[in-house]
Amino acid sequence: MSNSKDLSRQEEFKRATAGAVRAIARTDDVQVAFQPGPSGLTGKRARLPLPTRALPPAEMARLRGAADAVALKLRYHDEATHAARLPARRDAKEVFDTLEQARVEAVGSRAMPGVAANLQARLTEQAEAEGYDRMTRKDQLPLPVALGLLAREKLSGEPVPEPARRVLDLWRDTLGERAEAALDEMAGSTEDQDAFARAARKLLTALDLAEAEVEAESSEDEEQQGDQGADSSQVQDNSGEGEAQSEDAESMLGAQPEQAQGEAAEDEGEGEEEDGSAAEGEDRPGGPQQRKEVPASDDASVYRAYTRKFDEEVGADDLCDPEELARLRQQLDQQLSHLQGVVSKLANRLQRRLMAQQQRAWDFDLEEGVLDVARLARVISNPTYSLSYKREREADFRDTVVTLLIDNSGSMRGRPITVAAMCCDILARTLERCSVKTEILGFTTRAWKGGQSRERWVQDGKPRNPGRLNDLRHVVYKAADEPWRRARKNLGLMLREGLLKENIDGEALDWAYKRMLARPEHRRILMVISDGAPVDDSTLSVNPGNYLERHLRKVIADIEGRDIVELVAIGIGHDVTRYYRRAVTIVDAEELGGTMMQKLAELFDEDAAAAYQRAAAERSPALI
Repeated sequence: MSNSKDLSRQEEFKRATAGAVRAIARTDDVQVAFQPGPSGLTGKRARLPLPTRALPPAEMARLRGAADAVALKLRYHDEATHAARLPARRDAKEVFDTLEQARVEAVGSRAMPGVAANLQARLTEQAEAEGYDRMTRKDQLPLPVALGLLAREKLSGEPVPEPARRVLDLWRDTLGERAEAALDEMAGSTEDQDAFARAARKLLTALDLAEAEVEAESSEDEEQQGDQGADSSQVQDNSGEGEAQSEDAESMLGAQPEQAQGEAAEDEGEGEEEDGSAAEGEDRPGGPQQRKEVPASDDASVYRAYTRKFDEEVGADDLCDPEELARLRQQLDQQLSHLQGVVSKLANRLQRRLMAQQQRAWDFDLEEGVLDVARLARVISNPTYSLSYKREREADFRDTVVTLLIDNSGSMRGRPITVAAMCCDILARTLERCSVKTEILGFTTRAWKGGQSRERWVQDGKPRNPGRLNDLRHVVYKAADEPWRRARKNLGLMLREGLLKENIDGEALDWAYKRMLARPEHRRILMVISDGAPVDDSTLSVNPGNYLERHLRKVIADIEGRDIVELVAIGIGHDVTRYYRRAVTIVDAEELGGTMMQKLAELFDEDAAAAYQRAAAERSPALI
């Protein structure tokens, strides 16, 4: 009786919450789904956390806050206006989205006090769950979270939750006058989304996050004003911001930045970046594999690293202790309990297809093996014929290794990286049952905006064209020869706070490719899962704007041209078909599992078809 009452209460709450979302959003065509994990919004499909049967008051307030946040975005947010001024860089885009969410929540809170209370309860619960009260350094609180809290406080006039006040005070002292002025401008334009977006871009510029965005705006302005003569261009170049914008626009086109301007841009954020690098150095794990130095060159078209001394290739179990790995793995299992069933069904379907392929190739007319009953008739008709035997051939796909290369950048935080971790886990288990070796790798950087590599460059006098200025971190979650049961806990590391930073795809792809070349398997498949182009602020600020992307294209062309490794890519919300020959783009991270299974099934089906044709060709002479 108690369980049935709890279940009916849970269903009533879900119906009431879904109705409230539609009422606040003022639209009836919203699809509301309750699933484990964080809330989210894709088009007009709202995803809310799954309530428990007990439904204590604190949980109800938190879930209502999540529902109200989604509903307010549907009501007050215009996607076209947002996209028109959306930054191009990944970290700036995340901050820009957070500020827009703070705006819609502030607007809704003024009109509906109950909504304001729900949002505040949700924010307090989040601060307590993330342990903001235990943070003693500002770099422990991610930049988007810090700016989002400051913006909410400024826009709504409500104080931030008590657990976040101490660490947020550390951020207040570092913003500067330009950032404070931008926050004030945002507070005065909450009802006008376009004006608010312009003020938000000023905030990003003041915090040195808007370099790439300013480049894009400058390029557009130059194209529109190109017929107005050289005088107006000179006036713009003489202004303080115009000078930096012009330089960045030239960098996007592959031109060399001026030395004096590049040094001035670097000096602005030097103090904060060095602090972040020092903090990262404290967490440096033991035993990373360091890489060889590559001499610097003045040719800006040649990709290189300023130094490889601080790069590392490290196992997942070396980055945190076993107890934390176990806790993260448990958290991963809890968040994706519903998705695991769906992906497991797809994985079992893939397994049946692979196992079926093992029965397709046979050797006939042998002296020993399994009796070939199909040829018994000829023995009866002519006793001079001897009995014929057959033997099953070893399937080609058994001599295969599959590498899954996962983007561990900051924009993958939340649902995308969680789904990617679980899909890799299920796929590795499935392929292991079919005797297919599987390797799971991840790539990120050790610091935001450059680490010890950038510090070395600054100490050396900031020479021109330094190349890559961040410390790589390549993580081995599961080696190809390692059993799945031994490596399953390692995948929980992807959920660790602070692991996901920036992404340099070209070098990561080359690293995974070279690992595959050392494998003895005949067939090698490399699957890349990413949600964007390569981004590293420190590198792009002193090199041409397409520096990392150009290197990625070169690496892809080399791999696909040699045809030793079969390369396939899956883009989450990002068009990767412009980079890879064999690629697919998905909009929602929930589609990742099915897409991974489908692409692998296509590859193995091609292999099976080729094997069947070879076997048929070999049998045909005997039949004649």
